[in-house]
Amino acid sequence: MLKLTERLGPIAASQADDTLTLPYERRVLGRLKATSDSGRALGLFLDRGPVLRDGEGLRAESGEVVQLRAAVEPVVTARIAAGLPLARLAYHLGNRHVQLALGEDEQGGYVRFPPDHVLEELAERLGARLEHHDAPFDPEPGAYTQLGHGHSHEHHHDAGHHHEHSHAH
Repeated sequence: MLKLTERLGPIAASQADDTLTLPYERRVLGRLKATSDSGRALGLFLDRGPVLRDGEGLRAESGEVVQLRAAVEPVVTARIAAGLPLARLAYHLGNRHVQLALGEDEQGGYVRFPPDHVLEELAERLGARLEHHDAPFDPEPGAYTQLGHGHSHEHHHDAGHHHEHSHAH
């Protein structure tokens, strides 16, 4: 079994010795057994937390590199006019604390999410037209989840004291 232990961030396909295609629900796991697209047994032994992203490289203990691919799976793509309507749609769906993919193609901007009748009804009430289809689901990573990134910030108060918060995400 090829043991994948290191995240490399986005890589070009030409840098990979093999590929691994996984649906979103398996890309949130840091530890799993899988079979590469060429049929090799793989074991992922990665830090927990960051979602494996489409195009990310993973290095094995042996030095081989495997590129991760987002699997094609059932999704709902919600389309609405650009500008405030699209921002409002993304805001209200995101306020439900669900994973969302934001994108743009020849038809304009969109918000994509796994099928969910409550979210679909909300999107339609906001004026979006929905398309149920199969596509890769690679949601936004979030502002605090950049690979290998932690941040800290200080709060200053007029009352004459301050305190610091440190966050590692």
